[in-house]
Amino acid sequence: MTAVLEVTNIRKSFGGIAAVNGVSFDVQEGEILGLIGPNGCGKSTLFNCILGQLSPSAGEVKVDGKVVTGMRPSELNGLGVSRTFQLLQVFPKLSVRENLILAGQEHQGNMLSRLLGPSDAGLTEAANQMIGFFKLDHLANEPAGGLSYGQQKLLDAAMAFMGGPRLVLLDEPAGGVNLTMLADLKDRLRAINQEKRATFVVIEHNMEFVMSLCTRVMVMAEGKVLAMGRPDEVRANPAVIEAYLGH
Repeated sequence: MTAVLEVTNIRKSFGGIAAVNGVSFDVQEGEILGLIGPNGCGKSTLFNCILGQLSPSAGEVKVDGKVVTGMRPSELNGLGVSRTFQLLQVFPKLSVRENLILAGQEHQGNMLSRLLGPSDAGLTEAANQMIGFFKLDHLANEPAGGLSYGQQKLLDAAMAFMGGPRLVLLDEPAGGVNLTMLADLKDRLRAINQEKRATFVVIEHNMEFVMSLCTRVMVMAEGKVLAMGRPDEVRANPAVIEAYLGH
């Protein structure tokens, strides 16, 4: 079976320094892959090479068997690849529902259909379903800027899953979120994986969040893959303990 995402020997150098040095992995349909490692190990650079924010110096990226190396983010979006950023991408003056509708519009239709179609692009029902799924019903009409940081993180994740993408890459979804909201976020991500077979990759510093959410965990150190396996295997790996857990 073709993997949803295949990354082969990706390299990215800046001025002779290899930030990512020959990284290969795949993500199977319905999988949650966690990506962890110390600061400066190359996680974000790898993400940006996969997602078209950076052009890799070498290597290949495939989505559903199609080579997408170097494609722009908008082109990847058209193939069903979505992402969140470390910095929130919500529109503070728009309501929760309007944010979701806007996110959904990015995944469908061309400019002409947006101009001639209904103002909500027919996405209100899908937005309402996502609001219900992420338990944001009581906030649906509130401006996103008035939400707590944790609630904005939930909205940010919901926006990434609008339109039923093939693959979502989540960049530090747990960062700065209090424990109560973190439990909600983890619960919703697990549910969207189980109920909708959503496939996603999570970059995260919060070790417990990754270990309890992900089916497999990849550890990077100094631009390379240090370990890959089930959470319990990775947690017990002496090289991981030395390079990451022991810090």
